Amino acid sequence: MKHFIVLIACVMATSAMAQKKKKQQDIASIKAMCGCYEVAFNFAETFAPDKEYEFHDNYRSSALEYVFPIEEKSDKIVLQHLLIVGDTMIIKHWRQDWLYENQDIYAFQKDNTWDYQQLPKSQVVGQWTQKVYQVDDGPRYEGSGSWVHIDGKNYWEAKADAPLPRREFSKRDDYNVMARINRQEITDYGWLHEQDNQKILRADGKDKLLAWEKGWNTYTKTEDSKCQVAKDWWSEYAAYWADVRTVWDELFASKETISIRGKVEDKVLFMQLFSLQDVLLEEESYNSEKAQLKIKETIQKYLKSDQRLVLK
Repeated sequence: MKHFIVLIACVMATSAMAQKKKKQQDIASIKAMCGCYEVAFNFAETFAPDKEYEFHDNYRSSALEYVFPIEEKSDKIVLQHLLIVGDTMIIKHWRQDWLYENQDIYAFQKDNTWDYQQLPKSQVVGQWTQKVYQVDDGPRYEGSGSWVHIDGKNYWEAKADAPLPRREFSKRDDYNVMARINRQEITDYGWLHEQDNQKILRADGKDKLLAWEKGWNTYTKTEDSKCQVAKDWWSEYAAYWADVRTVWDELFASKETISIRGKVEDKVLFMQLFSLQDVLLEEESYNSEKAQLKIKETIQKYLKSDQRLVLK
C-alpha cells in the first residue's frame, strides 16, 4: 500500500512538472509574436454551396506592424498591434489578450451583439483563450484552444464567431457573421495567421452559409529600428488607452449582453475615441480620472442595451 501511494505521488508530480513545462512553452510561443513585422494580408473566397453565388475579388494588402506586450502575468499576456503608415503615421490596430484556463467568454451573436458565456472548467484545462479586440478596444471575437508543440510544429487553433472584417463591413450586407477557424503558428520567418472562415447569414435562429474563405496573413520579422516611430507613439498615448481598457473592463465585468450601435452622430465608435485621445492629450496635463469619465460618456452613447457605465 505504501509503495502504491508513493507511485501515485510520483505520477502526480511528474504530471505537474509536464504541465508546467508545457505552459512555459505556450508562453514562449505567445511572446514570440512580438516584434517589428512586414505583414502581408491575403484572403480569397474558395467555395459556395449555391452554384449561382458570385465570388468576390481576392483581397491583398500589406503593412508594417509593431506587436508588443503591454501586460504580462503568469496567466495573462496582452499584445498590442500598431500599424505604421508611410513611416510616420501610427494607427492603433487590434489587440489580443491571452488568458490561461479562462472560463469567461463574450461570444458574438450578430448585429454588434455579444453574449456572456461561462465555459466548463473541465473544457479549458491547459488551454489559452485568445480575446481579440477592435481598434477601439471593444469586443470582437474570443476562442479557447490548446497550443501544440510537436513534430517541429508550434501553433494554436480555435473556433470563434465574429463580426464582418473591416475590409468588408462597409461594403457588404449579404452576410452578418464570420465563423472563423483561427490558427496562429510560429515560423522560422516570424508567424502565420491562417484562417478558414465561413461567411454566414444568421436570421431567426438559423445559419445560411454563403461562402468559405481562406485567409493567409504572414508576419515576417524585420529590423526593430523600422518600428521605432511606433514605440515613440505608444509612450505618448499609452496612458489614454490604458484608461480606455479600464472602462471596457468594467463593462465586461458585468457579464451581461453587450450590444453596440454602429454609428452615433454619423460616426463609428473608434472615430470618437480616436478624436477624444487627441483632445485629452493636448491639454496641459493628462488627468486619468477625467479621461475615464469622458471615455465612459463616449462609450455609453453607443450602448444599445440597458447597461449603464457608472459615471463617477
